[in-house]
Amino acid sequence: MKISIQGLTKSFGATAVLKGVSLEVADSELFFLLGPSGCGKTTLLRILAGFHRPDAGELLFGGRRMDGVPPHQRNVGMVFQNFALWPHMTVGQNVAYGLEVRGVDGAEKKRRVMEALGTVRMDGLADRTPDQLSGGQQQRVALARALVIRPDVLLLDEPLSNLDARLRSELRDEIRRIHGETRITTLYVTHDQEEALSLADRMAVMLDGRIEQTGEPRSVYRRPVSRFVADSLGETNWVEGEVQTATEESLVVRSRLGRFEVLPKPGFVPGAAVWLGARPGSVRIGPATVNAFACRLLQVSFLGGAEALVLSSAVGLSIKAIVPGWSGVPAIGTDLVASVHPEDLLVMPR
Repeated sequence: MKISIQGLTKSFGATAVLKGVSLEVADSELFFLLGPSGCGKTTLLRILAGFHRPDAGELLFGGRRMDGVPPHQRNVGMVFQNFALWPHMTVGQNVAYGLEVRGVDGAEKKRRVMEALGTVRMDGLADRTPDQLSGGQQQRVALARALVIRPDVLLLDEPLSNLDARLRSELRDEIRRIHGETRITTLYVTHDQEEALSLADRMAVMLDGRIEQTGEPRSVYRRPVSRFVADSLGETNWVEGEVQTATEESLVVRSRLGRFEVLPKPGFVPGAAVWLGARPGSVRIGPATVNAFACRLLQVSFLGGAEALVLSSAVGLSIKAIVPGWSGVPAIGTDLVASVHPEDLLVMPR
């Protein structure tokens, strides 16, 4: 089911929550909305579900306008952050609820309940009550309840935020598997960049009721259009700089850290004030012929398969780096040479 959103606006009293949001979600796509609290992503999800009506704009499911279509006629499944399971019902009864509302009963209801529970690998626990389940199991039941109605669109509102790190990782894999099997058009709201980057087919980063950038995760991560988008997707080392030369072949930025060659980028002219950025994972340790700078090792944190370093440059800038695990970590205070490849540097207007 293709979703088309054009110019949606929504205010609550004097507060504008959505400000002309436009978005296209392809049929069978797993699409993420990423942004901080209050950016409007959950409000957008609730408009898709039919719980809120927009003040202006257009929403279409598969080319059909959704203006005035109530939630129960949209064939949308929704999974909430807090699971929202009926405590007095068994797992099977919770999953069957949506079918009963739709008038499905008898053998067909039982078959579809067991099919949905099988999809989330909970078919052996149909007779348990929610208080007999772990948090991860409860979220699987909530997902089965959304899947059992065979929705055209599945909406997930921060479904893993109440789980611990191990369960989040486990259920991320399950959501990827389930989407691969069902191919239901899915919108997933989160503020967790790791979820978005690891799961999404495409994603949109939201800020203050607007879409800042849309694209595939790798593209948005490697080529953010603003410093806000870059910071939304992980840590970045930033330093103030000034464009020294700008041609179709090269872009050179001068900063306190030194002279840096960057991939050519339109819109910059000599003398322009910029932010120069590098992800910690892009900072390399060792001799280099381009974009090298001297530094001193201040701190090392072991991350398992990698080491997180804090470096101090000759001009007093603190720089974070993440490098593969070393067989011999230099002593604190060791002088090092670090560098960043031109294709790994970010340049933003300042």
